[in-house]
Amino acid sequence: MSDLTPQGETPTPTTDKITQAARETIYLCNFRVSVDGEWLCLRELNDISLTPDPEPAHEDPKDPIAIERLNLMNMAKLSIKGLIESALNLGRTLDSDYAPLQQFFVVMEHCLKHGLKTKKTFLGQNKSFWGALELVEKLTPEAGEITASVKDLPGLKTPLGRGRAWLRLALMQKKLSDYMKTIINRKDLLSEFYEPNALMMEEEGAVIAGLLVGLNVIDANLCMKGEDLDSQVGVIDFSMYLKDGGHSSKSAEGDGQITAILDQKNYVEELNRHLSASVNNLQAKVDALEKSNTKLTEELAVANNRIITLQEDVERVKEESSYQMESRKALRSDSAAEGQVLGETRKQLKEETLLRLDVERELEVQIGMKQEMELSMKMLEKDICEKQDALVELRQQLEDLRAINQQLSHKSQSADASSKQKNEVIARLEEKINQMSGTVKQLETSEKHLVKQARNLSSAAGKLLQPPQ
Repeated sequence: MSDLTPQGETPTPTTDKITQAARETIYLCNFRVSVDGEWLCLRELNDISLTPDPEPAHEDPKDPIAIERLNLMNMAKLSIKGLIESALNLGRTLDSDYAPLQQFFVVMEHCLKHGLKTKKTFLGQNKSFWGALELVEKLTPEAGEITASVKDLPGLKTPLGRGRAWLRLALMQKKLSDYMKTIINRKDLLSEFYEPNALMMEEEGAVIAGLLVGLNVIDANLCMKGEDLDSQVGVIDFSMYLKDGGHSSKSAEGDGQITAILDQKNYVEELNRHLSASVNNLQAKVDALEKSNTKLTEELAVANNRIITLQEDVERVKEESSYQMESRKALRSDSAAEGQVLGETRKQLKEETLLRLDVERELEVQIGMKQEMELSMKMLEKDICEKQDALVELRQQLEDLRAINQQLSHKSQSADASSKQKNEVIARLEEKINQMSGTVKQLETSEKHLVKQARNLSSAAGKLLQPPQ
């Protein structure tokens, strides 16, 4: 924008402020942006005659605000058209590093900033379109999810950063056109944030909102956690829309197709490598799970055998305790001489009772361990089934990718064959040209001989026509 600043004037505080404002807003007041086919044309206002056709009838053609609105509308048309065409040619989901998508957000940011009213705060003057975007939540309740997500994003400290994040989320949800139409239709609410001659208050804003409908065919996946949306400087790159006459459109289209095919081939090969690695990892996990399953099955069999043994010991202890009880009843009828034997029997009975209690406790512990092992076995079987299903799906995807890779290789081979044919045709044409040049040389030589013979014949005829002396 420094090229648009007059060179013959000395800088003053007022001109410095104007220059700074022009650099921040990037509005072309001294130039007019027009669309010529698919290209952007910049013309000075002094070199063209403004007609009232593109502007409304009630506006002054020389009004700089109207010119700014028209420039921004044309830039939005070019940005949206270029983004849709490049995205469809690319044929995949767009990310944050895609240059046409970044330029689209810059253009939309300048459209929303046009004609904003300045709000004075303790830190100075503040101009942000976040307040206007918050109106969408009041007019459309389903937009409250986007507003809540923007407020919950970490690292956003300024209203400008929140407005940029809102634009990206609305584009990912394919609701940007609907939300823009909603707030443009309520100019009574927008008048709180915009001047009467702002882009959002005039018919250019409705035109841009209609153009945004075409972006619903684009799939975007934008990650905003690592981006510094607060301090980004939005500069429109006009070089993306200026015409380059150095190459023909056909060659550029052919190169673009070959480049797209090679990019797709590289992408498919990289995805194929990643899938192969994931399949190998899943196969290793399945083998480890099968080994652990076998080990747990063996441990479960050992635990079952031990439980059976403990049950047999419990039955034996019960029989011995019943026998001891019967013997104790029989000993009660005996004489006092057998009291010492009875005491020993009681002591033995107490020991057997304690042993029985220990065996029952151990039996309960083994039963609990058995139940836990059965539960873990069921969970492992479920996990193995899920992993096997995922492995089958990944193998199917791998086969599909291999088929796509083969198709791309066939296309590249056909392109190579066509290029070889063209080279052969060029070589044949060169040979014909050489032959024709040789023929031309022979004709020139024969022409010289004919001219010489004609001269000889004319001289001979002159001699014959002379009268005898």
